[in-house]
Amino acid sequence: MAAATASFTLSRLLISPKPLSLSSSFPRTHSCALTSSSSFSLLPLKLHSRHPYHNPKSLKYSATTTTIPKISATISVGDKLPESTLSYLDSADELQTITVSDLTKKKKAILFAVPGAFTPTCSQKHLPGFVEKAAELKSKGVDTIACISVNDAFVMKAWKADLKIDDEVLMLSDGNGDFTKAIGCELDLSDKPVGLGVRSRRYAMLVEDGVVKVLNLEEGGAFTFSGAEDMLKAL
Repeated sequence: MAAATASFTLSRLLISPKPLSLSSSFPRTHSCALTSSSSFSLLPLKLHSRHPYHNPKSLKYSATTTTIPKISATISVGDKLPESTLSYLDSADELQTITVSDLTKKKKAILFAVPGAFTPTCSQKHLPGFVEKAAELKSKGVDTIACISVNDAFVMKAWKADLKIDDEVLMLSDGNGDFTKAIGCELDLSDKPVGLGVRSRRYAMLVEDGVVKVLNLEEGGAFTFSGAEDMLKAL
């Protein structure tokens, strides 16, 4: 008798036209029901689009994950360059000095800096680019083109001779990094295997009468937009 009752109850459950409702304590957004069918199966959960995690179109991703950090320095466009003294060796190997104000006063000058003399990118691309475009730059009103590096004047002259540069570009030494630090462009490479110490970040700037008009400052030693072609576009 008990077996017959159980069989009858199960039969009513399977053919009942009314769905079985789960407990009200279960979240409404995850409701489901059992319905009559030729085969007994659970229907998939229906997720309501009003919940943000149930609608893929409503998901938004923050743009901060791809934001490039802003590169900053003490100097910026519109600022007057701080006074500093740079050095070089003349044709007679005599040490000469020149101040930043003398270099830029009443002149349109391009100053560009490299992390180090004889280093690959500086020797193969950055400096040669300005040598090659020197005449074109000067035809657009540039009076002076100077390469600045935190190297001593003897190294700068040897680098000039190695690349067979004449007077297209002034090779200036910021040996102690005073000018580089004053404009906030120092680059600490002391922890690198080659042990370069504190050098200059790569940059190119257009200066008119001592005031910065264009400043293309690279991230570290990268070389992307501080070349001669970039300065030509800015003139």
